[in-house]
Amino acid sequence: MIIFPSIDMLGGRVVRLVEGDYATAHKVAADPIETAKIFESEGAEYLHLVDLDGSKSGEGTNSFITAVKAIADSTNLFMQCGGGIRSFERIDTLLSIGIKRVILGSIAAKDPDFVAEAVRKYGKAIAAGIDARNGMVATDGWTKDSGIDYIEFAKKMVSFGVDNIIFTDISRDCTLKGPNLEQLKPLLSLGVNITASGGVGNINDIHDLKSLDVYGVICGKSIYSGTLKLREAISVANA
Repeated sequence: MIIFPSIDMLGGRVVRLVEGDYATAHKVAADPIETAKIFESEGAEYLHLVDLDGSKSGEGTNSFITAVKAIADSTNLFMQCGGGIRSFERIDTLLSIGIKRVILGSIAAKDPDFVAEAVRKYGKAIAAGIDARNGMVATDGWTKDSGIDYIEFAKKMVSFGVDNIIFTDISRDCTLKGPNLEQLKPLLSLGVNITASGGVGNINDIHDLKSLDVYGVICGKSIYSGTLKLREAISVANA
């Protein structure tokens, strides 16, 4: 199992949002590049990045690109990212500066054919992000309800050849209340790599997700708040 420490960027700052509410944004680290270096020094080999400005506006930001370039130059981390990726030009830019996996979220719900074409063009570099509230897919930085059931949406993504799905239960995100194991279970039957996001609070949650045999776990607030030690989480994941 892979541990993905997360760096969520808003206005060039490393922040966290509670349940996706932009009004709750609060700074959790001084600098994204230094934060990435710290994660690597603690044993991380992977990094999850989110352009929160892009998520909300639908347009990727230059400050995010600048940070990604700097992290790529300063570390050997495998980087995946999401947030406002809604054009092939943006995908090309991200892949050219060191991103290894691009996560398509809102565009996947609004224009599924875009995902199908992206998979044909970029293969395993494309992942689908499924952000759900009450079992329904949310879009536009989690501000809109698409009315699409998350399982049906996941099945459609798999039919396009997507083999990596990142699932977030918005109601758990940044709450430290534990991941939504019940909503994860049906996704695991689809035969693709499932990464769990939202709610991880402590090492017990890592053990629970390990027992489900998920592909990966995204950890954000728990690391920044100190309720989860990154090095210990990686040790459990690798056991």
